[in-house]
Amino acid sequence: MLTLIALIALVALIFDFINGFHDAANSIATVVSTRVLTPLQAVVWAAFFNFVAAFGFGVNVAKTVGKGVVEANIVDHWVILAGLLGAIAWDLITWYWGLPTSSSHALIGGFAGAAVVKAGLGSLIAAGLIKIGVFMILAPVIGLTVGFGLMLATVWVFRRATPGRVDWLFRRLQLVSAAAYSLGHGTNDAQKTMGIISVLLFSAGYLGREFYVPFWVVLAAHAAMGLGTLSGGWRIVKTMGMRITKLRPVGGFCAETAGAFTLIGTALAGIPVSTTHTITGAIMGVGSLQRFSAVRWGVAGRIVWAWIVTIPASALIAAASWLLLRLAGA
Repeated sequence: MLTLIALIALVALIFDFINGFHDAANSIATVVSTRVLTPLQAVVWAAFFNFVAAFGFGVNVAKTVGKGVVEANIVDHWVILAGLLGAIAWDLITWYWGLPTSSSHALIGGFAGAAVVKAGLGSLIAAGLIKIGVFMILAPVIGLTVGFGLMLATVWVFRRATPGRVDWLFRRLQLVSAAAYSLGHGTNDAQKTMGIISVLLFSAGYLGREFYVPFWVVLAAHAAMGLGTLSGGWRIVKTMGMRITKLRPVGGFCAETAGAFTLIGTALAGIPVSTTHTITGAIMGVGSLQRFSAVRWGVAGRIVWAWIVTIPASALIAAASWLLLRLAGA
């Protein structure tokens, strides 16, 4: 049994690696597209702050994922493994298509899909899923609103400055905003994997009577995500940083700052939101201030459809994975 638990924990860390790989675009697209950093410099910068996030923002999101999605008595190692397989498969499919979908929602969809095929809809915790569903909509809206507001305020404050002076200043400030966004990305996304590994250990009786997140799990999840970010995800960088709207350093700064504000705030509140949705909304908010047509709404619409499909698609793959595991005699 211990070997099986260790194997599933390893699969969870592989998902976390793929999450970092898939979502590298979220952390680096704006800073690469504005040419403030080269792609290699950007992934090193983002990976470092993805890992540093382990030491500052708690584990509230991990607790929500571990205890707030599926009833504890339904969870076993096969439900967790099937959920991870569903999330990994969907992440790889959307990476191949170059779509910036949510690894977070893929994981939650996979976890829920495996539980439903095992024990029916009653296995789900409605309150937790409703909160996640509400913020599936609110996160990009908050990102868009804050990004638009920051860009508007910045344009007004620097209205008399020369374009060269503004560009010089925000090329430096964007290093700070990129670091802040990577902190937010690391703390929100790595915690979902922490929650899955911790509920796996709890369901197997390795955590005692009270659910908690061991610190070694925190470090392992952040390390896996950081290594995944180092591996990049260049197909999605192109969509995020270049196809939605054209960004300058001032726009990149405003988009990353808006994303960081949203992600760190929701992480402290224990709400597992999508980093992908958040930064996409922020980029749209910044771009729309230039003029409405500056945002390529056709690309944005394709991304939104991928968002809508993510949870049911990963749930279906996870459900099929659970059935296959059962047929294989697992």
